[in-house]
Amino acid sequence: MTVSIPDLTAVRARHPEAIAEAAARRSRRPLIGAGGRLMIVAADHPARGALAVGDRGLAMANRADLLERLCVALSRPGVDGVLATADVLEDLLLLGALENKVVMGSMNRGGLAGAAFEMDDRFTGHRAEDLVRLRFDAGKLLLRIDHEDPGSLATLESAARAVDAMAAHRLPVFVEPFLSHRVGGRVRNDLSAEAVTRSVAIASGLGGTSAYSWLKLPVTADPDHMGEVLETSTLPVVLLGGEVGNDQDVAYERWRKALRLPTVQGLVVGRSLLYPAEGTVEQAVDTAVGLL
Repeated sequence: MTVSIPDLTAVRARHPEAIAEAAARRSRRPLIGAGGRLMIVAADHPARGALAVGDRGLAMANRADLLERLCVALSRPGVDGVLATADVLEDLLLLGALENKVVMGSMNRGGLAGAAFEMDDRFTGHRAEDLVRLRFDAGKLLLRIDHEDPGSLATLESAARAVDAMAAHRLPVFVEPFLSHRVGGRVRNDLSAEAVTRSVAIASGLGGTSAYSWLKLPVTADPDHMGEVLETSTLPVVLLGGEVGNDQDVAYERWRKALRLPTVQGLVVGRSLLYPAEGTVEQAVDTAVGLL
């Protein structure tokens, strides 16, 4: 039995076992479906305290609104699944929105946005055993490396152990690497071809096996360099959306070019589809699906 968004709190308070029950009966599907490409909607930003979309500082803070947008996105043809933290995924489970979808748990959220310890990105989200218990399909971890911040070493080591744990359960893990640095106290990711190339090389070698590892990569600042960057690894790749800004057409064209490359298997896009600068969620999602 599914519930409505206004009923979620009551169900959680009175019958918390409903989450495990919904997870046990959820219909699953292969990671790669008949279309051969992945289209995943991402909503793991809030647990890092990153609630802004463009100039709207708390755009993602309204949970009911976020869930409504996610349910719309997941209902669109060609959308394969969702990436989120436990609280969001469990709400979607109770709403019945995850049937026959790829469910990807976000694993490390400890590097809170703007914190002095942001580079020490501890695994405060899903563990491999949690994903197995809930019958979810994959995990995702963020790996930002700042050569001047010792916290990056702790993140690097814990990321490698997470890759091992996921492989032990034969679960895919999507590694999202960046070379990063602070500018005016804020972490900035370097999207130059050289920096993304180095991040790919580092991420590909994490753990005792790469058999279940995927890469979740940004399109380089100059999208024409993306092909050379992807020569660094044979691991399958999905592209991340990132901040689109007001010119969505430019972002879509960047994704379109990169999606032609042979190791790229799909898209993982969040805020730019759930909170589009123009048009509706339906229109934004359908446009992104059309790129595949």
